[in-house]
Amino acid sequence: MTELLELRGVVEAAPDAVADVLLDVRPGGRSPLVTAGTVDSADGDEYVVTLNGSRLTVTVDRAARSVTMQGEWWYRGVTSVEPDPRGAQVVHRIFNVAEGNRWAVRFVSRGPVNAAPGTFLAHLEQLGRTLNCAAWVIED
Repeated sequence: MTELLELRGVVEAAPDAVADVLLDVRPGGRSPLVTAGTVDSADGDEYVVTLNGSRLTVTVDRAARSVTMQGEWWYRGVTSVEPDPRGAQVVHRIFNVAEGNRWAVRFVSRGPVNAAPGTFLAHLEQLGRTLNCAAWVIED
């Protein structure tokens, strides 16, 4: 597994409050990470969503305050909440989990990796609106 991208942002709310919203990822939930589609199979905090023929496995780890979304081939996105002196730090990482054909991932990952900063900013803004607090991206 190779990390392709890491993004960080701050939400000026308690980590547990941010995690409470962020981890509510089932279709119809409050999280900005909610994935539309049909839940095919569910086992507690792990389930599979199908949208337009693609399957996405979603795993919520409440103890770690994280959500993992993994596609069928190369993509794994992990979003977690960590304590921060200003409230909570939200961290989003994209990984290449392809077993083979790593050369092909360079081409297919461009779209999701290039779109991730804008999507991450929108997620932070939604968390800030939901929790009625400031939220921003940490620039490197």
